[in-house]
Amino acid sequence: MSQAGLSHTVGTMDAERRPTSVEQTTYSIILAVSFCHFLNDMMQALLPAIYPMLKADYGLAFWQIGLLTLTFQVTASILQPLIGFYTDKRPMPYSLPVGMASTLIGLVLLAHAASYPFLLVGAALIGFGSAVFHPESSRMARFASGGRFGLAQSLFQVGGNVGTAIGPLLAAFIVVPRGQGSVAWFSVAAITAMVILWQVGNWYSRYRIANAGRPVASRVMPFSRNKVVAALAILALLVFTKNIYMASITSYYTFYVMARFGVDISQAQVLLFVFLGAAALGTVLGGPIGDRYGSKFVIWFSILGVLPFTLALPYVDLSWTPFLTAAIGLILASAFPAIVVFAQELLPGRVGLVAGLFFGFAFGMGGIAAAVLGVVADARGVEFVFRICSYLPLLGLLTIFLPTMGDKAG
Repeated sequence: MSQAGLSHTVGTMDAERRPTSVEQTTYSIILAVSFCHFLNDMMQALLPAIYPMLKADYGLAFWQIGLLTLTFQVTASILQPLIGFYTDKRPMPYSLPVGMASTLIGLVLLAHAASYPFLLVGAALIGFGSAVFHPESSRMARFASGGRFGLAQSLFQVGGNVGTAIGPLLAAFIVVPRGQGSVAWFSVAAITAMVILWQVGNWYSRYRIANAGRPVASRVMPFSRNKVVAALAILALLVFTKNIYMASITSYYTFYVMARFGVDISQAQVLLFVFLGAAALGTVLGGPIGDRYGSKFVIWFSILGVLPFTLALPYVDLSWTPFLTAAIGLILASAFPAIVVFAQELLPGRVGLVAGLFFGFAFGMGGIAAAVLGVVADARGVEFVFRICSYLPLLGLLTIFLPTMGDKAG
C-alpha cells in the first residue's frame, strides 16, 4: 500500500508513525520478533516434517496424519481471534513467553509420546503456543514499523517462513537419523525465544509509557460497514485459497515426491525446503512492493500469477518439479503480508483482532484442508490431491471485488 493510500485511510493513526523516544529501537524490535517467529515456526514445522516417520512408527493412515494437522491448526485458529480481540483492549506483551512455554511442552510430548493420543495433545499445545504468539507479536511489529507497515509485516512474517522452511531440513538431518526423541533437543530454541520475548515485553512497556499522552488510534472504518464486511470476506476467501494449496504442499508433498519419483525421505525433505525457502523470499518481497504499489496490486499478482505453475506441476518430471514449486512458493507467499495490511486498514485500531483472524484463519483453513485432503489421498491417491488443488488459484478472481483504498465513496 502506498504511503498516500495509508495516510488517506488511517490518517488518525499518526501516533504509530511519529518519532518517539524509543524509535531508535524500531528495527531491533522488528528483528527480535521476526527471529522469535523464526524459532516458533521452525519448531512447529517439525510436526509435519516428521509425518513420514510417525506414519511408519505408529502405523498411521493418511486421515490420522490429517487429524494431527487439524488438531494443531484448529487449536490456533479458534483461540487466535479471541486472544487478538482481548489484547486490543488489554495488551499482554508478557503473554508471549507463556505461549512459547506451551510450544516447549508440546515438543517434549512429541518427542516421548507413547501412543497416538499423546501426539494429538502435543500438537494441540503447539497450536496453543501459536495462538498466543501471533496476535501480540504482530502488534509489536506494527508499533515498531514507523509507518512502513508492509515492510514490518514482511520482516515479521519472513521469520516464520524461514523457520517453516528450515524445519524439514532439521528433521531430515537430525530427527530422521537420530529418532523421534531428538525432537526434544529443540526445546533450547523455545527457551531462547522465551528470553528474547521477555525483553520485547519490556520494550513495549516503555513504549506505552513514552506514548501515553498521544491520541488513541481511530477506529473509524474507511468504508460503510457492509462494504468492510464484504471486503474482509473476500480477503478471507483468498487466504482460504492460498492455505489449502499450502496445506497440500506442507502435509503431503513429501509423500507425493516419494510415491511419484521414488526419492527417499531425506531427499523429499530437501525438495520441500526448496518450496518453503522460495515462500520465505516471496514474503520478504510482498510487503515492500505493497507499500510502493498498493496491497491490491500484490494480491492480484500473487493469487492469479501462480496459476500456470500450479496447473503444470502435477504433469512434469522430477527435474522440473523443484523449479515449479519454487515459483509457486515465491509468488503465492507474496500475498499474505499485503492481505494482512489491507485488512488492518479496513479495521483501524484493531491490530490484534486482524492478526488473530487472519493468522488464525490461515491455520484453521489449512488444518481443515489437510484433514479433508488426507481422506482424499487415502481414497484416490496423493497425486490426485495435487491435480485438484492446482485449480484453486482461480478463486483469486474475487480480488476484482475488493475496494480501492483511496476511494471512500460508498
